[in-house]
Amino acid sequence: MMESYRDLARSYDALTQDVGYEKRADFIEKLFCRAKMPVKTVLDLACGTGSMSAILMQRGYEMIAADASEDMLAAAREKTAALSGEPPVFLHQSMPKLDLYGTVDAAICCLDSLNYLTAPRDVRKTFERLRLFVAPGGVLVFDVLTPARIASLDGQVFFDESEDLYCTWRAFYSARSRTVTYYMDIFRRMKGDLWQRSEEVHRERAYTVEELTRYLTEAGFTAIKTHGDCTLSPARENAQRVYFSCIRGK
Repeated sequence: MMESYRDLARSYDALTQDVGYEKRADFIEKLFCRAKMPVKTVLDLACGTGSMSAILMQRGYEMIAADASEDMLAAAREKTAALSGEPPVFLHQSMPKLDLYGTVDAAICCLDSLNYLTAPRDVRKTFERLRLFVAPGGVLVFDVLTPARIASLDGQVFFDESEDLYCTWRAFYSARSRTVTYYMDIFRRMKGDLWQRSEEVHRERAYTVEELTRYLTEAGFTAIKTHGDCTLSPARENAQRVYFSCIRGK
């Protein structure tokens, strides 16, 4: 399989302008209040191009940004270098192999990055690693696409475009593996009428609230709560995206 985010990294921000990072950062800060300590140091796990790290860094947090893609990290470094505030510490690490030098007060994992772990053992391992590096009483916040949302993507075709970029997503769902596979074609304008085409394959797996709650409990997290998309209210039964917040136990 071709490497995910190898070519997409250069176009990711242009294709995700509707994400609403500031609104999501506001919501995440509300969930930081659940921590048993003031939150100063934050891990942004699977940070991508660093949009969330950049916002929180400018709000005064000390950031550690980790991602498995060197191309995404390069984009994140470039983005944060021009901003005020202490730049994040960038780490080229996958989620299940997280290894920090010390603990953080909070950890976040945004925009269904956890769904990209298609093996349950890797989700368990990620939570185990997070328990090691989130300080006792610290908070973990992440979001996932729900099983209903992932299943609904089967057969869907999505188009994103700008003046110099055109991208198509074709999605196919497997009920047996509970995964959706995205086949992406990216067309980027080079010079004049010359365009460059690249292809990528991405895959996400569905996890139920019950499964993730069990994995978190087994890893040593407590006070586990689910929330709707950027709302403190509990997630509804037909929710498309669910946020989790929990506390690292002693």
